Amino acid sequence: MADSPDTAPLADVRALLDADPHGCALARSVRGDDGTIVDFTLVHLNDAGARFLGRPRDELIGRTYRDLWPDTVTDGTLPLYRQVVSDRVPVTRTVYYDRSSLSGHFEFRVVPFGDGFVARFVDLTKLTLGLETAAGAHLYDALDAAFDGFALLRAVRDDAGAIVDFIREYVNQAGAKLAGRTVEDLVGGSLRESDGEAAASLFGPLCQVADSGEVWQEQLTSPHATQVWELKLARVGVDVVAVSYRDITEHIDHQEQIARSAAAVRAAAVRTAALQAVTAALVTASTPDQVYAAIGAVVRPSAGGHGLVVLLVEDGRLVLRYHAGYEPDVVEQLRELPLSHPYPAARVSVTGEPRYLGSPAAFAAAQPDPGTAVSGGGRQAWAFLPLSTGGQVLGTLVIGYARPRAFDADERDDLMAFSRLAAQALQRSLLFQAQMSIAADLQRALLPAALPTLRGARHAVRYLPWTHGADVGGDWYDVIPLGPDACALVIGDVAGHSVKAAATMGQLRNVLRAYAVDGHSPAAVMRRVNELLIRLEPDAMATCCYLELRLAEGTGTGVLAGHPPPVLRTGDDARQVELRAGPPLGVRGARYHDTDFVLPAHSDLVLYTDGLVEDRQHTIDQGMADLCAAVRSAPAGDPHAVIDHILSAGVGPAPRRDDVAILALTVGAGPPA
Repeated sequence: MADSPDTAPLADVRALLDADPHGCALARSVRGDDGTIVDFTLVHLNDAGARFLGRPRDELIGRTYRDLWPDTVTDGTLPLYRQVVSDRVPVTRTVYYDRSSLSGHFEFRVVPFGDGFVARFVDLTKLTLGLETAAGAHLYDALDAAFDGFALLRAVRDDAGAIVDFIREYVNQAGAKLAGRTVEDLVGGSLRESDGEAAASLFGPLCQVADSGEVWQEQLTSPHATQVWELKLARVGVDVVAVSYRDITEHIDHQEQIARSAAAVRAAAVRTAALQAVTAALVTASTPDQVYAAIGAVVRPSAGGHGLVVLLVEDGRLVLRYHAGYEPDVVEQLRELPLSHPYPAARVSVTGEPRYLGSPAAFAAAQPDPGTAVSGGGRQAWAFLPLSTGGQVLGTLVIGYARPRAFDADERDDLMAFSRLAAQALQRSLLFQAQMSIAADLQRALLPAALPTLRGARHAVRYLPWTHGADVGGDWYDVIPLGPDACALVIGDVAGHSVKAAATMGQLRNVLRAYAVDGHSPAAVMRRVNELLIRLEPDAMATCCYLELRLAEGTGTGVLAGHPPPVLRTGDDARQVELRAGPPLGVRGARYHDTDFVLPAHSDLVLYTDGLVEDRQHTIDQGMADLCAAVRSAPAGDPHAVIDHILSAGVGPAPRRDDVAILALTVGAGPPA
């Protein structure tokens, strides 16, 4: 590149570039055949530029831009350089590179020079705060526009080298505003002389950073606890510390609000989980005892209680039905109380309104007469909660606490939710208990209260209900005397588990007994019973096994109506009695046939319902094989022992899913003494 009248001598330009502390380069255009600029050749590079690029000048000078930095050719840099040369207008550009050939944050100022340009490039990451560069001025502008406060402090040392103060050499506009001062007031001032308490709290960390070079960052609260600051101190030069600070009071307040909200959400989740646990425990409780057990095991710990009692209203009095964690003397006092008693539970049972007593003093004030007062025992606070559901107050749930308690609104809501769930479960269980009592009474009324004693045989019976609540099974059995040495054994099963099925069972039992006593044969008895069932209950279905036994002769006649055959043990063998099978009762046009069989002395005869030997998962063949094996190995001579052995031998389905009736008879043994 030759000198021209419009340019300074090239040697002078090179000398000027070499004296610049920042990187400087001189480049010449490379033109194509048509005269357009296609590249640039690096003509000169100062030492600062070589350091900047991290490569010796000899490796760079004389090479083209495309050759030196091929991975930046397409980012608009070459067109920018061509524009500077063509338009003769200087430009400034800030770029950030993270390339294999060049990496950093740079400011480029490009000036046309002859058929080329001079470029001055500044590494902004190493830029000082002086205003001798445009980049420096931009940095000052940026700092003034920042949200955070920024200051430069220079350490002042005494003759011994100890830091005694700091002088502010720079403060941006945000920093002055955060400090409640102006930049003019702060710059050049002494830290200790003007900042008082703030200077005292920061002086130690500033000295530490200035001496060690380690970064220090903390959150500080103002002496009056009205503001919270986040500060960062870093050494940026010898005895120069940069201070970045911002007011984070609003941020901290927001975080605290989030924390409070999160705590509220967690508390709500805990309450929800407790309610779910209580609900799950109470839903599965069927009887009052199960409800009380759930209340003691789940409600009390969920509510945080130290002790718990359940008092129910019965015949105008308050009666203790459950207690946990209470002292024996207090339990005795609570056994039965009139509804007029000053004990708070009595009033709650009358009004249905809860009452919360947070201290022993409040508890004592509720019962002013020491002579009639119920002792609080070891408790320090109480929640008296009405067991109310459907407009009816069943009684009071009392939860006692080992420490005084405030009972805030959320806790009161939780406690009332617990009590409502407990009341619903308790009412449900009391109704269930009443239904079970009715069902049990009905079952007992429909089955024989006692079986007759037979001459020449002993018998035993066992009924195992599987039904629940108000359901009543349709299984039945009977022993009917037919003469001095004759009897009939009956066992049957009406389809279904309901009051209707039980009623049908009662009708069949009575009708069959009447036809048997009239002297009809087993097949005739079964035919007449079937016809009557079709007339009275056309939709009903039942199975039955009817045996007429002549004990003195050792013979019997039997008939089956869709029922599994009896099992007979003679000697060491046990097998099914081969009776001709007929259709179940309730089938129109059904025909039944008598089958005679031998009943040897000292034999055991077992009648049963199908629930003993089969269900959907257990085949009747397997069940019959199990039953025969159990009868074969059962003790001889005692029908009770035979039934016990059958039930303990694992015969049939496990667990059972149906009612079971078993009637066993031992021949050749006299009546029990």
